Amino acid sequence: QVQLVESGGGLVQPGGSLRLSCAASGFTVRSYWMYWVRQAPGKGLEWVSAFGGVSTYYADSAKGRFTISRDDAKNTLYLQMNSLKLNDTALYYCATWESTSTWSYWGQGTQVTVSS
Repeated sequence: QVQLVESGGGLVQPGGSLRLSCAASGFTVRSYWMYWVRQAPGKGLEWVSAFGGVSTYYADSAKGRFTISRDDAKNTLYLQMNSLKLNDTALYYCATWESTSTWSYWGQGTQVTVSS
């Protein structure tokens, strides 16, 4: 059974850092594209970052501040978030999907709140 479980969210002041984790089970993260997607209050889903093979990609809003990484031994995806801003406040989801198949799984999300 495929499962994605996020953790690491919380309340942080502007300029602070958080590291999100996404523990995967039922499949091997290194074999699939993995994504971080967020949803701010009252807004739609926003893609944040992606990791596929040895390649990483970031939305403009995340470039230079966020780092996606993967620990294959732990089958876990991470998102290190530095220099957090008020508008980074959102529910952050870990997900995997393939546009050419029915492969699509999402975690339950972890809340990140940036506030002074």
